[in-house]
Amino acid sequence: MPDAALTEADEAYARVYDAMHSARASSSIVRELYAKAMGDAYPWDIDPASSADWPLMGTMVGALRMHPEQQLVDLGCGTGGVGLWLARALGVSVTGVDISALAVRLAADRGLAFQLPAQRAKFVVGSRTATGLPDQYAHGLVCVDALGKRADRPAVLGEVRRVLKPGGRAVLTSSRSRTPQPPSWPEDAARAGLILEAGHERPHEPQIWRRLYELWNQHEAELRRELGDEQAESMLFEARAHAPKLENRQALVVTLRRPENTSPPATRRAPA
Repeated sequence: MPDAALTEADEAYARVYDAMHSARASSSIVRELYAKAMGDAYPWDIDPASSADWPLMGTMVGALRMHPEQQLVDLGCGTGGVGLWLARALGVSVTGVDISALAVRLAADRGLAFQLPAQRAKFVVGSRTATGLPDQYAHGLVCVDALGKRADRPAVLGEVRRVLKPGGRAVLTSSRSRTPQPPSWPEDAARAGLILEAGHERPHEPQIWRRLYELWNQHEAELRRELGDEQAESMLFEARAHAPKLENRQALVVTLRRPENTSPPATRRAPA
């Protein structure tokens, strides 16, 4: 399956993520700090650089309702752990999509560790809004901490709908501020021609990030030594910028379903 063409803006983001994955691939420090932050909820096989803990993995297994030999898409897959684990657990095939070519190569190399043959684990370069995948390609889709800014959501959800088969489900993580009044997921889903089938809060998720950001600050010297100043500074900047907002953070996991009716959605209005 060929890679999708990236815009100039996407290529700029890709270079940033390529540099991040290159630095982290040669060190175990980031994995160790994520494991400390999550405690016994850390899924070692998956090695996530996200909030993909065991409770979230269980939620996704139940919400996807997939059958063996069906097709899953992992959108914003990074190094592939979430999609590979789900493919093995559910007996399905996975296609991971990420903007970083290096992440895609690293993910492809991990397939054997999950005992998945090449025909059941494919990874391609693409963006959240232009995956390059065929219409009605997948029975299920997951996107963990990769939806991006709210302004991008209509285009991302439009791509999710296009890629899903009628009746297919997508499980997405999302965060938003509790105040002011947060936007409505049912409205966002409806505008994209999707049905909000389930949604619930993950009240412990902000605390994962709080512990992680504290650990990054405590281990600044090790991060600089093992990852280099540029990558360490990027992580510390994230911690400084986001830690004060965690008290007002609402973390959600939502399940969307493409209706069996395959007619195109009504013309979308601007997001609320």
